[in-house]
Amino acid sequence: MPSLIDELQFRLGPVLVPFSWANARAMELRESMYRRGWLKVWHPPSPTVSVGNIGWGGSGKTPMVDWLLRWAGSQALHAAVLTRGYRGRPSSYPFQVGPGSLAEESGDEPLMLAQQHPEAHIVVDPDRTRAGKWLFERGRPDVVFLDDGFQHMAVHRDINLVLLKPSDLTRHWNKVIPAGPWREPERALRRATAFLIKAEPGQFNQISALANHRLAHINRPVFLFGMEPVGVRHVLSDEPAKDFFGEPFLLVSGVGEPKQVHRTAKRYFGYRAVEHMAFPDHHAFTKADVLDIVTTMRQRGAKYVLCTPKDAVKLGPMCTEEFHTFDLRVGFGPSLFAHGATFPVWWDEQWGALDPADRE
Repeated sequence: MPSLIDELQFRLGPVLVPFSWANARAMELRESMYRRGWLKVWHPPSPTVSVGNIGWGGSGKTPMVDWLLRWAGSQALHAAVLTRGYRGRPSSYPFQVGPGSLAEESGDEPLMLAQQHPEAHIVVDPDRTRAGKWLFERGRPDVVFLDDGFQHMAVHRDINLVLLKPSDLTRHWNKVIPAGPWREPERALRRATAFLIKAEPGQFNQISALANHRLAHINRPVFLFGMEPVGVRHVLSDEPAKDFFGEPFLLVSGVGEPKQVHRTAKRYFGYRAVEHMAFPDHHAFTKADVLDIVTTMRQRGAKYVLCTPKDAVKLGPMCTEEFHTFDLRVGFGPSLFAHGATFPVWWDEQWGALDPADRE
């Protein structure tokens, strides 16, 4: 269902189109200046992978970075993440995020990654070049991941993973800010090494047809993926918890696509939450919010509160014992234009083709 912003963009479309066109041309000029060497590009000493998108929000960048960090751990590779740290306010930049950092310092998503991957270097700085140079002064990671890096062309990348949402292939296709959510026009998609489209399992066939229509001419591999709950955990202890076994629960989220969270919870448990309290994306939860959540839980006769992992890092010690979160993993669906290879197989091939010795 379209959001309020979608509705406003639709209604104001004729007025916004000229501004959208101007913005698209400005972004094309910017890309050309980087491509021609008129703007400086920093080349990290280690293989670098960008995980980004063409539009704003909800495309699954952080879950994909999480998957890549898990992959790096399985290969005994020392990994680092350079991220803007949306809504983070550290005392200085660059800021290295640790499991004990505060969400208001780092931003919610970098803190979640640091807690899930304490062995990785998660560095917050809007200036990814400054952060990268600072990082390499202190050591040399085997691989660097640029979180939300597609438009951050000041840092060279060896692999450009571009994430899309189903709406990017339909009502939002090539609609550039302010007339739509895209940061760049369609032409920018040619910079991608591969596309990953976040979708729910029931959408895979429909999305495959749309992707073939929209992306076949770009001639890049396309992979479908979704978020799969593998269990629930206590927010306070981070320990695995038992499922709710049909007991009523209250759902809480502060993400870009709350309806998707609702569907995921229903699909996992087999029944609906008694109520879904949906806060704005990246909401900074307060004690008053927690009191409101607990009061609503009791009034509705729920025994548990279920929140997303991104919200859990902000709710943290303010929670009560009733608060739980999903243990989520990325699951991959069908592939297009990749000769039948799954994303993990394709990814291993891409990584194997990189030669770190070329950087010496």
